[in-house]
Amino acid sequence: MASSSITSSFQTSNLRSVFLGERNRICVPSVPVTRIGFLRKAIECKESRIGKQPIQVPSNVTIKLEGQDLKVKGPLGELSRTYPREVKLERDEDGIIRVKKALETRRANQMHGLFRTLTDNMVVGVSKGFEKRLQLVGVGYRANVEGKDLVLSLGFSHPVRMAIPATLQVKVEENTRIVVSGFDKCSIGEFAASIRRWRPPEPYKGKGVRYANEIIRLKEGKAGKKK
Repeated sequence: MASSSITSSFQTSNLRSVFLGERNRICVPSVPVTRIGFLRKAIECKESRIGKQPIQVPSNVTIKLEGQDLKVKGPLGELSRTYPREVKLERDEDGIIRVKKALETRRANQMHGLFRTLTDNMVVGVSKGFEKRLQLVGVGYRANVEGKDLVLSLGFSHPVRMAIPATLQVKVEENTRIVVSGFDKCSIGEFAASIRRWRPPEPYKGKGVRYANEIIRLKEGKAGKKK
């Protein structure tokens, strides 16, 4: 139906051009349109440089692979992840894991490097662990751990009390340095970001909660009026 409507529209336009040509004594050639084709360009996806790197599995880590589900268990804990259909996992006899593309699409190319990094974080997390450090900058800004809660004094009228997740460990050094550690890197990053969100560094004096070694670009304050 669509092709017949397109052909009829082209024929009417050709008849109209012929009629105008005869009226103005101009010879207008009419070319019948029989078929219109559309060309589809093939997508060429390059292999990710990060995705094609193999993942070394330590001897103290056990891996269980069932289809698209992966379970990793080590001395620090256990993690699991379900992979999308765009990628697939292969395990060699030497215990090396390789993440490969299952489809030749742009989305599969994007997922290739991402899930290779997530898989490597799982292996490193259950064997060695990760940590994230934060620092409190400001007069009267303090932190301490009370039981299973992290208590922050950040200049509010009341202290901020945050429940520490069961899979994480939090310790405070010198009342102003917070260390968040664990085997799940995603959980560590989320909890550290939630701490920083209470008092982000302000742009004039840099007071607030910042990551260790974070560079804060300070603004120049307003100058007073000249006498």
